[in-house]
Amino acid sequence: MIVRLGNFQRIASAAAIACALSVAGFAQGPNPDPDGQFLGRWDLTLKAAGQEYPSWIEIGKKDGKLTALFTGRWGNARPLPQISIAGTEITFVSPKEEEGATADMLFQGARNGESLSGTVTGPDGTTWKWTGVKAPALDRSGTPNWGKPIELFDGKDLKGWHQSKAGPPDWSVKDGNLTTPGNGPELMSDRKFQDFKLHVEFNCGKESNAGVYLRGRYEVQIETDSVAEPASHHTGGVYGFLEPKPELARSPDAWQTFDITLIGRRVTVVQNGTTVIDNQEIPGLTGGAVDSHEGEPGPIYLQGSEKGHVLFRKITVTPTK
Repeated sequence: MIVRLGNFQRIASAAAIACALSVAGFAQGPNPDPDGQFLGRWDLTLKAAGQEYPSWIEIGKKDGKLTALFTGRWGNARPLPQISIAGTEITFVSPKEEEGATADMLFQGARNGESLSGTVTGPDGTTWKWTGVKAPALDRSGTPNWGKPIELFDGKDLKGWHQSKAGPPDWSVKDGNLTTPGNGPELMSDRKFQDFKLHVEFNCGKESNAGVYLRGRYEVQIETDSVAEPASHHTGGVYGFLEPKPELARSPDAWQTFDITLIGRRVTVVQNGTTVIDNQEIPGLTGGAVDSHEGEPGPIYLQGSEKGHVLFRKITVTPTK
């Protein structure tokens, strides 16, 4: 006897077969990326004897091959020449030329839940430890509710500020201006901020180089010596990530202004009344960050000049409530 199935019965039977095949592992469809658990941005902390260094990595894929953009203890974000993933383990290399080391820094580690951890060959040849957590998105919604402006510098002394390390050369106040010592320590505000508007006036000498760090982690560049370097290394750029457009002419020994708004990861930089970065995302840490805890408030931090001298005056922060 032949039993003919109605449409509903045929559909139900097909669905049951598909379900069974899926459970058995025979269903068609894309396979999940085995490297997917590592993709994205990570805030890293390198732990040497008695000291920690912030770092950052963004892991991606292009044409099926792994890529990595890395910020080390200093400098700008740069592509890594080597990265590999095997199951829950990861290996990547930061070249010795970028690290001031006699050998490449070899990072080896693994993912455990939502974090990374492992070891790295330090530039001194000893073994350091490192950890990593997923970098926060720092998304914001709604319109900021601004608080009252706070004057961080009174033009008289360094009250409300501290140096990154003790000892000369020291920052000084002369004729109402903050003066970088040149190749000296960084100057950090005692107060920490999350989202804010910052007004700062600066005067960069000839062949000089410094910067203003937002939350102590993202450097807005100040320089008169980097014309041959990438545009993101020029005055008004977020070092290594965002270039100023338009780029203003260099003006050594002249007073200039920054009006910077930082909301989450999005930054706007207005230089001398001209918007040079308009509400762009900062992907991650710039070199020299105070720490890698991107989700937390941080200080306003003035770089102690890589070279030459830079003056600052009138430093005003307007935080969100």
